[in-house]
Amino acid sequence: MGNDLFSGHGGGVAVHAPLAERMRPRTLDQVVGQKHLLGPGKPLRVAFESGRPHSMIFWGPPGVGKTTLARLMVEGFDAHFIAISAVLGGVKDIRDAVVSAQAAQARGRRTILFVDEVHRFNKAQQDAFLPYVESGLFTFIGATTENPSFEVNSALLSRARVYVLQALSVEELGELIDRALEAINVEPDQPGLQFEDAARDQLARWADGDARRLINAMEIVAESARNAGRETVDPEWLETALSQNLRRFDKGGDAFYDQISALHKSIRGSDPDASLYWFCRMVDGGADPRYLSRRLVRMAVEDIGLADPRATQLALNAADIYERLGSPEGELALAQAVVYLACAAKSNAVYMAYKAARRFAEQHGSAPVPMHLRNAPTQLMKTLGHGRAYRYAHDEPYGYAAGERYFPDGLDAEFYQPTDRGLEGKIQQKLAFLRELDEAQKPGKGS
Repeated sequence: MGNDLFSGHGGGVAVHAPLAERMRPRTLDQVVGQKHLLGPGKPLRVAFESGRPHSMIFWGPPGVGKTTLARLMVEGFDAHFIAISAVLGGVKDIRDAVVSAQAAQARGRRTILFVDEVHRFNKAQQDAFLPYVESGLFTFIGATTENPSFEVNSALLSRARVYVLQALSVEELGELIDRALEAINVEPDQPGLQFEDAARDQLARWADGDARRLINAMEIVAESARNAGRETVDPEWLETALSQNLRRFDKGGDAFYDQISALHKSIRGSDPDASLYWFCRMVDGGADPRYLSRRLVRMAVEDIGLADPRATQLALNAADIYERLGSPEGELALAQAVVYLACAAKSNAVYMAYKAARRFAEQHGSAPVPMHLRNAPTQLMKTLGHGRAYRYAHDEPYGYAAGERYFPDGLDAEFYQPTDRGLEGKIQQKLAFLRELDEAQKPGKGS
């Protein structure tokens, strides 16, 4: 990469420019990460080398290079560049972009329209620039932290290729730290900053895959070191310099739901340690404990069910305790529920039975209620046969009316298949016994 990367990139970037600007890649080879897209023969590399840009959407977490790649495309294709922020922009900005693109087209230049946070544009706003994407007036590049399948109009999505960008690894972030130090240490008033290996690793992990976050932190650390006359950063001093922990937690995006998924699957997988880790990571990152408590109740019902009915009650109790105590004391009750749910016997038998019964009911919803099961509060209804020949189960041996039918005439199904785990094992045995009683009541088998 060479020192020229940080001493102007051959483009005259001032030494005292913000560190992020000095470190901004000027070529694809200077981009850290995304090897699955930028390596030899990989899709984005091929697109750059072809000289023929196409509309695309960059989907990935914050700080992984979405904007950088868009700007590199502009330089690589010598295109007119228009950037719109969907957070701040509107239909007027799109109209202005169209006028600017038409003027560039008249001069023989193609236009690349970059829309940051494109998922924040509503349907009308997305529809506003769709015709110009279709006509080729400009090449559209969108950047989003949200799943474009849910947030981008299908018409626009069908005309753009989606590239999934990945969070940077600890090793890649370590490479960025080395580059940042190289950039910082060319500053005339910087005494030559160095990181101990443990501090370097600590900062890379703290950045949590986000290059922008890491570079901003490096600028803070460098300024603090300069003011303190310090040349070496150790882990203890790093904590002091950063002063506050800003772990990235995307409360509304895919990172949020990925972590919820990890918590749910760890509990379903009966791993109390991993379950506690994901729970604590979410709480530490700023997740609403009330939301987590609701999800725990859902997990108890869906993945434990009748194998251990106490799990549902314990999850509800934990939610109540949190409401009474708040944070941080109430979080201990939620943690207790997490551990219990992870260790409890597992069964999704009720969950699967419910879904099967819903499908069955939708298919046969109009089947009439059998006469012997109908309510008969009036004499007329009794005369019509409502409730006739109904057998009161409490008066039967074992409290069970063996051989009685409760489905509509002509319908029959078995939805609930209890497992042999936990309490459901006993339920399984009881149902098998009742089925034997039913068999004994069939014609030709005696009483």
